[in-house]
Amino acid sequence: MASTSSTYRADVVLVGGGLANGLIALRLRALRPDLRVILLERDKRIGGEHTWCHFETDVSPAIGGWLRPLVVHRWSGYEVRFPAHRRALDTAYLAITSQRLHEAVSTALGGDVWLGATVSDVSPHQVTLSDGRRITAATVIDGRGPRRSRSLVLGWQKFLGQGVRLSKPHGLTRPIVMDATVPQLDGYRFLYVLPLDSTRLLIEDTRYSDGDALDHADVRAAIAAYAAQQGWTIAKVEREEHGVLPIALAGDIDAYWREARAQVAEVGLRAALFQPTTGYSLPDAARLAEQIAALPHITSAHVRTCAEAHSKAAWRRRRFFRLLNRMLFRACAPDQRYKVLERFYRLGAPLIQRFYAARLTPFDRARVLMGKPPVPIVAALGYLGESSVIEDKV
Repeated sequence: MASTSSTYRADVVLVGGGLANGLIALRLRALRPDLRVILLERDKRIGGEHTWCHFETDVSPAIGGWLRPLVVHRWSGYEVRFPAHRRALDTAYLAITSQRLHEAVSTALGGDVWLGATVSDVSPHQVTLSDGRRITAATVIDGRGPRRSRSLVLGWQKFLGQGVRLSKPHGLTRPIVMDATVPQLDGYRFLYVLPLDSTRLLIEDTRYSDGDALDHADVRAAIAAYAAQQGWTIAKVEREEHGVLPIALAGDIDAYWREARAQVAEVGLRAALFQPTTGYSLPDAARLAEQIAALPHITSAHVRTCAEAHSKAAWRRRRFFRLLNRMLFRACAPDQRYKVLERFYRLGAPLIQRFYAARLTPFDRARVLMGKPPVPIVAALGYLGESSVIEDKV
C-alpha cells in the first residue's frame, strides 16, 4: 500500500472508468503507446454493470473496426412493437458489455488501472485521491458521468435491466429494441429485450419520464410480469443493471461549458455528448476518443479545447432532435407519448438509420414532421424555440 504522501507521475490521468474514458484509454494505447496513462475508478470494475449498444450505421467503418474486439453480440436486425404497428428492420445491432470493456482496458493498461480509487480533487495537471496520494500529469481528463447544470433542460430515460436465464428456449433471433405494447407508466414506457443465447435474455424496462426517480422493486415486478406475458419462465436472474440517461430538451451549451472548471477536459456525458433523443452515448464517445488520440499535442488545454469544440458542434447540429424531444415531453400527454414513436417507425429504414446516427438531412427533418402530427398542434407551437423552455426552468 502506497503511503499517503506518495506522488506519482503520468502523461495522462483518466478520472472515472466509464465508457468514454475506457475508449480513450484504448485509443491512446493503440496510437500513442509512448504515453503513460493512469485510469482511476472508484468501483471494483471499469464500466460498472452496463451494456452499451449501437447500430452498425451509427459509426464510420474505421471506428467500427477498432470497436470490433469489444463487441460481444451482433445481430443482423431488430424489431419494434407498438399497439397498432409492428416492424422488423435489417440494420445490424451490436452490444458491448462492461465486462468486455474492463478486460480490454485492464489488458491494455495493466497496473496503471487503479480500482477502488476515490478522487477528492481534480485540477488541470494534478489529481488528488482521498487517501492523500497525488498524480501529476500533463493531461487530466474527467469522465465521471453527467454533471447537473441550470444551463441544460433535460428529460430522463431511466431503466432497469435484468440478465435472465429461462427454463426453456425463448425463440427470439433478434433484439426487440422497443416493445411499447405494455401499459404506459411514468411517461413513455417500453421493454427492451436482447437475446444473448437460446435461453438467456437481457430484459430492460425503460421509461421516458419527467423525473429521474426509479422504483427498482416496482420495475423488477414489471419485468417479471412481462416475461410471464411472453410465456417465458425465468429460472434465474443472473445480473442486473440500471441507469438514468439525459434526454436533451433545450439548453445554452456555451454557458454549460463556462460552468466547467477551467482547462479541465470533460468527456462523455459530462461533456453533454449523447444522442439527444435516444440517449445513446457510445458513438460520440468513440468519435471523441479518436480525435483525442490523434491530437499533435496531448495536454489538458489541448484536450479541453478539442472536447469543448466537439461538444458544442454536436449540440448545435442536433437542435432538431431537441425540438422533437420538447414535443414528446412537453406537448404530449405522458400516456400518449408512444404514438410519436409508433408514427416514427412507419418511416423509411434509411431515415431511421440516419435518425439514430443523428445525421438527418433537411428532407429527413421535413419528412419526420409531415402528415398528421401525433401531438396537439397548439401545444406543439409553444415549444418550437429553446429560449422559452430555458427561461421556464430559470
